[in-house]
Amino acid sequence: MPTRREFLASVSAAGGLSACAGGSGLPVVGVVPKGTNHTFWQSVHAGAIKAGEEFGLEILWNAPQLEIDSSRQIAIVENLITRQVDGIVLAPVDAEALVRVVERAVDRAIPVAIFDSAIETERIITFVVTDNYRGGVMAAERMGEILGGQGKVGVIGFMPGSASTMKREAGFQETIEEKFPDIEFLGVRFNMADRAKALEEAENLLTAHPDLAGLFADNESSLDGTVQAVKQRGLAGKVKIVGFDASETLVGDMLEGAIDSIVVQDPFKMGYESTRQMAFHLKGAETTPHIDSGAYLLTPENVDLPKMREIVFPDLEYWLGRKGAGH
Repeated sequence: MPTRREFLASVSAAGGLSACAGGSGLPVVGVVPKGTNHTFWQSVHAGAIKAGEEFGLEILWNAPQLEIDSSRQIAIVENLITRQVDGIVLAPVDAEALVRVVERAVDRAIPVAIFDSAIETERIITFVVTDNYRGGVMAAERMGEILGGQGKVGVIGFMPGSASTMKREAGFQETIEEKFPDIEFLGVRFNMADRAKALEEAENLLTAHPDLAGLFADNESSLDGTVQAVKQRGLAGKVKIVGFDASETLVGDMLEGAIDSIVVQDPFKMGYESTRQMAFHLKGAETTPHIDSGAYLLTPENVDLPKMREIVFPDLEYWLGRKGAGH
């Protein structure tokens, strides 16, 4: 029996393959996240599979290997258009770069649902998303509280052009500057979806500012690299880390004291709701234009609450291991 981590690694590797041809006789919906490697996207996949089973859809799952690869994501959507799928559910890597191909799909009578990150077109049937600005506010309020409103803080961000993380960064910075005037904001450094780059950028901040008090890491790869940098310096628990997006490993780091808290989304719900809205549209039913999938502050004190465990640890082995679960 493979371990949970081995199972998820095998699913991640399979997720990068080209979508297989349909043949079930069901409406075919392509689900295209930004990437496959992180627990977040695996949870989205599981939610999409659940909705597909409930509403009679065949799910084609495909994504770039790198979360910053808009060119590869465009090629995947182009392929789905050529296959004449019935619908596309997409988390755009870039708010501008994906507009043309999305509108091309709509022109070919293929409806598009957007989740996780915004796109600069209104020609979509729904947008399922976390209130990312509010998530950044939550992180800033937590940081201000644990620092007693004093000290220097920096941000390890994802990449320029990613609408979701840019809103987190804006929410964090504006809240720090407005509510905690004695905290010095040191700006945002980007990791470009690379854990090693996140570690490097966090180390650069620690070197430049030996009195650094806190770091906000606004996505899973940023948080992973940031916590490693702080641990390697022997500063775990001394430099306060507030993160965004959790994994099994990162929750362990939080319980050990290396991370103070993590703002978590509900990616399972994100995948489920965006796919469900597509099913409604294909059946001629009314859809909801905007759905807030929720954001929550995970701490050592609430991690074992049933609601938090359901959000952070959905049963991925069950959904991703099902026969025909999103090719």
